[in-house]
Amino acid sequence: MAAQTSSMMGQVQLAHRFDESSLIRYAQANVEGFPHPLENFKVLQFGHGQSNPTFFLEAKSYKLAKRYVLRKKPPGKLLESAHAIEREFQVLAALGKYTNVPVPKVFCLCTDKDVIGTPFYIMEYLDGRIFLNPALQELNPKQRRSIYLATARTLASIHNVNVDTVGLGRYGNRENYCKRQIERWTKQYLASTGEGKPDRNPNMMKLIDWLRQHIPGEDSRKGLKTGLVHGDFRIDNLVFHPSEDHVIGVLDWELSTLGNQMCDVAYSCMPFYLDSSNASVPSYYGFDNGRISEGVPSQEQYLADYCTAAGVQWPGQDWKFYLAFSLFRSTAIFAGIYHRWLQGNASGGERAKSAGSAVMYFTDTAWKIINKDSVLPDRPPSSVISNVTLEANISSQQNVTETQDIPIRGNGFLPNARVQELRMKLMNFMEQHIYPLEKDFVRLAQSDKRWTIHPAEERLKEMAKDQGLWNLWIPVDSAAKVQKLFSKDDHENLLFGAGLSNLDYSYLCEIMGRSVWAPQIFNCNAPDTGNMEVLFRYGSIEQQRTWLIPLLEGKIRSGFAMTEPQVASSDATNIECSMAREGDYYIINGHKWWTSGAMDPRCRILIVMGKTDTSAPRHKQQSMILVPIDTPGVQIKRPLTVFGFDDAPHGHAEVIFESVRVPVSNVILGEGRGFEIAQGRLGPGRLHHCMRLIGAAERGIEMMVKRALKRKAFGKLIAQHGSFLSDLAKCRIEIEKARLMVLEAANQLDLHGNKVAKGAIAMAKVTAPNMALKVLDTAIQVHGGAGVSTDLVLSHLWATARTLRLADGPDEVHLGTIAKIELSRARL
Repeated sequence: MAAQTSSMMGQVQLAHRFDESSLIRYAQANVEGFPHPLENFKVLQFGHGQSNPTFFLEAKSYKLAKRYVLRKKPPGKLLESAHAIEREFQVLAALGKYTNVPVPKVFCLCTDKDVIGTPFYIMEYLDGRIFLNPALQELNPKQRRSIYLATARTLASIHNVNVDTVGLGRYGNRENYCKRQIERWTKQYLASTGEGKPDRNPNMMKLIDWLRQHIPGEDSRKGLKTGLVHGDFRIDNLVFHPSEDHVIGVLDWELSTLGNQMCDVAYSCMPFYLDSSNASVPSYYGFDNGRISEGVPSQEQYLADYCTAAGVQWPGQDWKFYLAFSLFRSTAIFAGIYHRWLQGNASGGERAKSAGSAVMYFTDTAWKIINKDSVLPDRPPSSVISNVTLEANISSQQNVTETQDIPIRGNGFLPNARVQELRMKLMNFMEQHIYPLEKDFVRLAQSDKRWTIHPAEERLKEMAKDQGLWNLWIPVDSAAKVQKLFSKDDHENLLFGAGLSNLDYSYLCEIMGRSVWAPQIFNCNAPDTGNMEVLFRYGSIEQQRTWLIPLLEGKIRSGFAMTEPQVASSDATNIECSMAREGDYYIINGHKWWTSGAMDPRCRILIVMGKTDTSAPRHKQQSMILVPIDTPGVQIKRPLTVFGFDDAPHGHAEVIFESVRVPVSNVILGEGRGFEIAQGRLGPGRLHHCMRLIGAAERGIEMMVKRALKRKAFGKLIAQHGSFLSDLAKCRIEIEKARLMVLEAANQLDLHGNKVAKGAIAMAKVTAPNMALKVLDTAIQVHGGAGVSTDLVLSHLWATARTLRLADGPDEVHLGTIAKIELSRARL
């Protein structure tokens, strides 16, 4: 049954009445816009819910009428830590001010008991629909599906809140949530039962023991998210728009905290296991006789909706625990409600009386779930995944007219379940292992041992391998090709990565771009990825065995030597490095610089581009040759700095090649094929840079927001200054534009290859560095002197972004490519 919020009110219960005149005086002094003087004031009580008493307020003056909601603690002696309306106010205020989570606006919090007898807060009144029965029988099947999809996405929006950014970083303890919750609700249950109180249920005590023994590991390897938890997320705690199927308000935040968010998800799935035809079960907790109405999704479909929106992995085998935990907690809550009913101060009136029998039913249901062999597949059924993607695509096209003939950019750019799982694991790895070590990496890079490897790096690499976060960049076609050649290799699964498309990898590469130190930990660093791409696509079997395998294993590193100081290397036909053939050898003489990676003590091989035949056609003169770095005549002259950063221990070297002698077998693909190889190398490589720049910009915007919410200037927070708000909004717009351009280019690269995608890649390559520079410059400005120092990562990220307006082709080259494509279209 659905009810307008206005139809759920009645007269104030005797036990919950308070001094209305005292409330009016307080509201007129503390609620901005509260009518004054008053002609009429009405108070009604919401009958729904069993928690903190909630009241509708209507205040009218001769020319103004306002409606509010007041939520207060119940009277009488309360269980410890229960009914914390102060915390409700805190979370609603933060979410309403800094996020898009739909919550009512809060106006004031009063902790003075003398005003109306208990602490309370006042918030806005939302006139919408509340569905009291999860079957949604009053709706048609299409509406039911839409309502549940909105519910799943709303829960995901809560779970995706960055609590540190919005000021909720200390809202609760993020560690050992399940363990702490079991002990908390056990204590509450024991306090509500026993001598002189309702009897304790032996099955409940056994359930407590079972839960204590089966707590899932709360770590990143399981892809779990730790963050904001609502604690009572049910469909009847959501206010939907009066006529549209989207949520306008999430209510009842009494149990919110920080912790394991999958507990929220399981709690919202309890209707799939409870029979509301049982007199012990409130209607909002289950389906009548277990029958799910047409259009209401299955549990698996609802879970897939949530996992897709939240970017988390499928709960799999731990689902049984989460369900049993939810039922246990509900049992403890019902025991407390029944105890309060016996005392005469339960807010649910006569409905609280039935809470006593609910204790037995919920406990028995938990044991039925525990004793089942399985309650959820280990992986989401493929049909469910495809349905989620299909519905998301349909949803994104709802407002497109049939006559529109312009292709929809970005349509279908939704990471699949596997990519979402990898993305979450990667984010957790960054949070737990990369960011905390950044300052240590910087200290070593600035010391007299800067050209040595940090001792933690190899350990982190092994951890990345163990978690399946290794060689993620490898394209599907390259992985399949080489895997066939080396299918019997002992390290087969390690070497060939995840077999992702360029589009898939975009979502992961962006995360790595948040730190200049991260890509190398996952073997996804330049120039190694580009060099491995060359060996994948164009290397001989012997070249692959000698150099590709150790690069894939992360045992060695490599460099790419193309740019020269004497010529404008943006036009590679200018390159002067000589590669003269003498019998079975090439003799190399040349001067290179910006050979990234050559300073690294693990660098073993260079890919060098030079001229093998100056009489050949212009684009057939160049070749690429593999040159071991310890070959006689290879001289590392010096490391170069980028705005003062030498990027130790990776480095960018100036290299002299003086009569360097390498065998003909070291030529890649064949003499005169250098330009062809360069085009194949630079397509994915250029995009990898763009993907990482999106992540760098996201790191910058995250840091500036945190700073703006903490620092004051001229009497108010930086976040309250109009100039900052304008800059912040522009930064977000620029990031989203660049991200869509990068995703489009990656998609074209997957579908059509480098040649067709070159225009999209060129546009991304111009857009991403310029965008990142603007965002990072704004972040630096917000941080003041700290922003330009090396104490923060911002200056290093900015220097990298500025370099990438030159690396892999300067802006002017890519702009020329884009313009030529447009001119060719005009000629057609």
